[in-house]
Amino acid sequence: MPSIVQLQYLLAVQQSGHFGRAAKSLAISQPTLSAQIRKAENELGILVFDRQSKPITATPAGARVLDKARDIVHAHEELVEIGTETSAQLRGPFALGVIPTLAPYVLPWFLAAFAEAYPAIELSIFERTTDELLAAMASKQVDAAILATPLREASIEERVLFYDPFYLYTQAEESIAARDELSVEELDPSKIWLLEDGHCVREQVTSFCRVRERLHLGSVRFAGGSFETLRNLIDASEGYTLVPETYARTLPASVRQRSIRSFAGRTPTREISLVHHRRSAKRVL
Repeated sequence: MPSIVQLQYLLAVQQSGHFGRAAKSLAISQPTLSAQIRKAENELGILVFDRQSKPITATPAGARVLDKARDIVHAHEELVEIGTETSAQLRGPFALGVIPTLAPYVLPWFLAAFAEAYPAIELSIFERTTDELLAAMASKQVDAAILATPLREASIEERVLFYDPFYLYTQAEESIAARDELSVEELDPSKIWLLEDGHCVREQVTSFCRVRERLHLGSVRFAGGSFETLRNLIDASEGYTLVPETYARTLPASVRQRSIRSFAGRTPTREISLVHHRRSAKRVL
């Protein structure tokens, strides 16, 4: 997966339409910029830019990548800005909760930058389900959390960070894998694997696809604890599941090409927000 810095480089080239001007605006050499752009393209498995056009423009696939890159960079900037006014004024403990279907993929976006920008903050991270984090915020064990919203809780304030669309992860031999795009209505509910109870993604998938718990592989009833578990079981057997883009982007380009399919028309999407209790003395600005 491209780094935040590489995504910033991609956006700089898009904005200037020229590698040389982009490098100058970033205060780096053009060879360094070009090397990082090529590395990002190799990670993504596509060409983001058409080098033959003047000014340089995005390829059709690259345009979609750049749209998402802009959202990710913006979300990264907002997450780093947790606090009041300046890092010199920020100190003390801060407990941040993150749901398991976000933590492995979103935390790397900002933890290193946050630690560098706010060395006086003692940040503690807790990976818990939504219900557990709501209870922890109510009891003041957690100051804020990154959750899928809206929660429709009067006691909670929500600040939207970004939107996380879903993709289909399919077993390579499924007939649906031959398609580049599909609709939710085309999915066979009997072939959808689900996360276990307590994960908000399970509720979203069952709502999107109108599916309930089912038997897998004969008499086996299974609900996964992580996307990686579901992925391995699907690869080894049959069926498919829905995964958010934050997870899909961490997969190797070869895996995405083989098993990730996008939705045409109505795309299932989850809203991701930074939330805190209205009575909390620590405000997230």
